[in-house]
Amino acid sequence: MRVALYARCSTRDQTLDIQLDGLRDYAEARDFEMVGEYLDEGISGAKARRPELDRLLADAHRRRFDAVLVWKLDRLGRSLSHVIRLVEELGSLGVDLVSVGDPGLDTTSPHGKLIFSIMGAVAEFERDLIKERVTAGVKAARRRGVRFGRPHALDAQQTARVERLRAAGHSVRAIAEIIGVSKSVVAREVSQNSSVVEVATPAPSP
Repeated sequence: MRVALYARCSTRDQTLDIQLDGLRDYAEARDFEMVGEYLDEGISGAKARRPELDRLLADAHRRRFDAVLVWKLDRLGRSLSHVIRLVEELGSLGVDLVSVGDPGLDTTSPHGKLIFSIMGAVAEFERDLIKERVTAGVKAARRRGVRFGRPHALDAQQTARVERLRAAGHSVRAIAEIIGVSKSVVAREVSQNSSVVEVATPAPSP
């Protein structure tokens, strides 16, 4: 089996030697053919983009290996849901994942596939719970009169302020910045409200 090794450390002060030694020993013990090493050094696990992880996924699409070896799952993904997405992406390409330091997390075996399936179900359940809580929170806030998003119309105080600023010669853009609303809201107020004073263009001197 052709395998790729992936290792990551968060800071430049850390070293990848321990991870790499363990991965190489594991690959040799299972008689795997090591075809590449992908090493992200000094990169936080919270980062969505990692150069070597991106390169590994690109090579997975080219089917340059049959499995990916990592020392621990937290070296690969920034969260459980991220790991599951990576496993699913690799699986769709026919590439397995083996986490050497996490016993049983090996999609080359039926047992490992089952564990990852359970983890995926847990991650999906967690996402659904979060969505439900957010939806319930929004509904409760709306019942209390909370309005979401940027205002689409001005209140009486803001309208009066637009009148004063427009009469003083301020542009629509400047008024929007001063009041803290979008330019389109001010422009609509200017065009719809006849009480808003339009700024006359001075006539040229004779």
